[in-house]
Amino acid sequence: MTTIDFDLPSRLEAVAPPSPRDGVRLMVGRVHDQSIEHRRFTDLPDILEPGDVLLVNTSATLPAALRGWVDGEDAEVHLSTRLPGDLWVVELRHVRGSAASTPWLDATAGTIVATPDGGRVTLVAAASPGRLWFATLDLPREVPAYLAEWGRPIRYGYVPRDFPLAEYQTVFATPRPDGGGSAEMPSAARPFSPAVVTRLVARGVVFAPFILHTGVSSLEAHEPPFAEWFRVPVETADLVNNAPRVIAVGTTAVRAIESVADRRGRVHPGDGWTEVVISPERPVRAVDGLITGWHEPQASHLAMLEAIAGRPLLAASYRAALDEGYLWHEFGDSHLILP
Repeated sequence: MTTIDFDLPSRLEAVAPPSPRDGVRLMVGRVHDQSIEHRRFTDLPDILEPGDVLLVNTSATLPAALRGWVDGEDAEVHLSTRLPGDLWVVELRHVRGSAASTPWLDATAGTIVATPDGGRVTLVAAASPGRLWFATLDLPREVPAYLAEWGRPIRYGYVPRDFPLAEYQTVFATPRPDGGGSAEMPSAARPFSPAVVTRLVARGVVFAPFILHTGVSSLEAHEPPFAEWFRVPVETADLVNNAPRVIAVGTTAVRAIESVADRRGRVHPGDGWTEVVISPERPVRAVDGLITGWHEPQASHLAMLEAIAGRPLLAASYRAALDEGYLWHEFGDSHLILP
C-alpha cells in the first residue's frame, strides 16, 4: 500500500483551536471533473445538496493522557483502547518539562507506571513493535471518574500547550453511560458549529449518527489503524441505503460504515471490532464522498483518501493545500471530496 509523499513545513501545522470553530478553510475537490475550489467551512450548506446524508461520529473524546512516573522518571501514558478481559492498549511516552511527550521506545514487559493517587499501569506485552502495549490498569476508582480527575487530552509536539477538553469535543459528541469514548478527537467534525448544523438541516441535509471509539493516532509511526470498537444503528443503515449521496465525516465514518457494507454496497446494522483498512486495493462500497482534515506525509489514511478521490485529484489537492497555506492536524483546515 503506497501513499503520496510530501514535505510538511512547520508553519502549516495548526498550533491552537480556531475561533470560531467553523472559521477554517475548506478545499472542495470534485472527482467528476477533477476540479479544486477554495471555500470556507461556513459555505458547506451551500455546497451540499438536499438529501445528502452526512455520517457523524458521536464518540466523545476522553482525557486519555495520564502523567506518571517510571522508576522516578516523569512519564505519560496514553490510554488508547479498552479491550475485553480488563486489558488496555496504551502508549508509554517520555515527559520533559512542559513540552509535549515523545514516544518511549525502549520500554519492556513488566514496566510499571505509577499514576496519581496510587494508580498503576503495568505493561504486559507489546501490541506493536516498540510503541503500543497491552497493559493492565490498577486504579483507585473506575476509569471514567479517574480520567475526569487526573487525565488530560492527548496532544502532540506541534501544539505547544494544553487546552481544555472542550476544545477536543465535536458538537456531535455524546458521553456514554459506560464511560466509553475516543482516545483522540474524531477531528473531521470539529469545524461543525450549531449554526452550520442548523443551516444544513434547513437545506435538507440529513445527519446519520454512528459510534467509533478512536485509538491513538499513528502520527509518529504511520501505522495502519488498529482494531477499534464501533456501532452502526439500524436507523443509520436505513438512511445510508436510501440516500442519493453519502458523505462520511472523517475517516472514522468510512471505517465504521464500510465495516458493515456488503459487496453490493448495502449497509447492515452492527457493532463490534473493526480491522477494515480502506485503500485502492479495498475500495469503498457505501461511501460516496468525504469531509476530512489534512493528513501527515505517508500516513495510512491517505490510502483511504486515494480510494475515494483517485490518485490524480488527491495529489493535486495536496499540492494546492501546500501552495495555498492550508493548516494541518486536528485544529487545521478541512478537505471535502465529492463524487
